[in-house]
Amino acid sequence: MRIRHVEVSPVRLRLREPYSIQYETVEEATNVFLRVETEDGKIGWGCAAPDPLVTGETPEAAEAALREAADWLRGRDPLRISLVAHAIEKKLPRAPSARAAVDMALHDLLGKAAGLPLFVLMGGYRRSIATSVTIGIVALEETLRHARERVAEGFRILKVKGGKDWREDAEKVIALRRELPPGVRLRFDANQGYTAQEALAFLRRIGKGTLEILEQPTPARELLALQEVTRKASLPVMADESLLSLRDSFRIAARSLADMVNIKLMKVGGLVPARKANAVAEAGRLETMVGCMDESRVAIAAGLHFALAHRNVEFADLDGHLDLLDDPATGAPLLKAGRLSAPNLPGLGVDVKL
Repeated sequence: MRIRHVEVSPVRLRLREPYSIQYETVEEATNVFLRVETEDGKIGWGCAAPDPLVTGETPEAAEAALREAADWLRGRDPLRISLVAHAIEKKLPRAPSARAAVDMALHDLLGKAAGLPLFVLMGGYRRSIATSVTIGIVALEETLRHARERVAEGFRILKVKGGKDWREDAEKVIALRRELPPGVRLRFDANQGYTAQEALAFLRRIGKGTLEILEQPTPARELLALQEVTRKASLPVMADESLLSLRDSFRIAARSLADMVNIKLMKVGGLVPARKANAVAEAGRLETMVGCMDESRVAIAAGLHFALAHRNVEFADLDGHLDLLDDPATGAPLLKAGRLSAPNLPGLGVDVKL
């Protein structure tokens, strides 16, 4: 099997409603789609979701990187995924979301060549997983409205964004806990907005049993601050922006900097490095969550297959596709009552019409 044709297509995706996090407000997202076709007519899909503040890439840079990768991919054997992943990492060291697009397109082809859903090929640990759904930084009443709407839609895990003012964040979390049914789980993501002292004050204010997880409370590179919060917190602390590579996964595990890690395919460069980072986390007895950016169903499906395949990936935050109005992809993931599953189709289980 050889690759005969590669296409790169950037697509601007409007959001149903703009949202804010600690360091930016998002109104639209650009995803760069990759279509890889083999000599026998099989098609693999990949998708890059670049973000200058997270992956270090602009959409233009990701597109340029994928066009460079496309020239190299033509004529290659797409089933030699490990070889290709190593070569692309050396070729595009500063383009993790572009590498992720190549990686997932090849995995899509692998599943189609085998005639099996990708998660089955990678291990097939579970059939479905509950996902959180995110509420951005908005006023208290709007936060409560969003929460009620999401619960009515069937979601039972809410992730609340904050990090600008720990006192306001604490009051918001307390109000949510009072408002929501006991079965709804709350997670909080400060997106690097607190000092260690502010994070601990926030936790003292909300009290025990209010939150399930505190995600990235302190700046990504201030690892001692993250470690301090982890050691003193009364609930699990998750590293997100502090994990951008396999080396970061090892550092977090070896130094007990966090209790959990959030692995995003766009940050680490695809499924091959994500599986390695998860193995390192598991060896260090850290649980893993698979997260996402503002991503098409193509990329969300890849993250879902990763979660379904591996026992240690116990948490999912795969909601990045839900508010995209112009997504050209259909199919996986399937959503029912807040749980995601993959269709019984080969590869990623997505179809894309550009």
